[in-house]
Amino acid sequence: MSTHNEQTDGPNWDPIVRVTHWGIALAVLLNGLITEDGGQIHVWVGYAALALLVLRLVWGFFGTEEARCSSFPPSIKDAKSHFSDVLAGNHQSHKSHNPVGALMAYALWGTLLIVTATGIAMHGSPFVSPTAQVADPTPVVYYISDDGDKHHDDDEHEDHDGDEVMEEIHEFFANLLLILAACHVGGVALESMLSRRNLVRAMISGTTEPRSH
Repeated sequence: MSTHNEQTDGPNWDPIVRVTHWGIALAVLLNGLITEDGGQIHVWVGYAALALLVLRLVWGFFGTEEARCSSFPPSIKDAKSHFSDVLAGNHQSHKSHNPVGALMAYALWGTLLIVTATGIAMHGSPFVSPTAQVADPTPVVYYISDDGDKHHDDDEHEDHDGDEVMEEIHEFFANLLLILAACHVGGVALESMLSRRNLVRAMISGTTEPRSH
């Protein structure tokens, strides 16, 4: 027999939650699969994603009850319990993200922060084309070794190595972000089917429909 808690509606998502959710999703899709890495559009989309993420994080402290981070604290224990309940057909409603969704939200946000931070470190301001070649007024320094050969100062090589490391970190977490996004979509589809609630429609309309029978 279903309890009253199982019959109640889920969270009502306010416009800021919905706009930031779909805006970030679009940005991840564009930069992950469509735009050219390091291109001007890629950089602008990255900054847009960061702006949306900052807005969502701020809204997590001052927004509606469902949007506040205090309403969906991360808990691996609760996530395991929730997943087991869903598989068993014992669905429980939550006023905000369920425990599994909460872990995914924080994982996505943290990964996106790393991706955008490393992107900014590599490309800087979006107002300057990342492919533009700027003349460096610093003179090139060479030194003569004991064997008489001329060598370039090692600073340039160190900077180049640092750029490569930053690029590798950026690429790794960008790929991880796509994997997490795919897992998120799969998880939403699975829970929508098992709980008989259209969670995607809820993030579009803002209202979770009652559980169907």
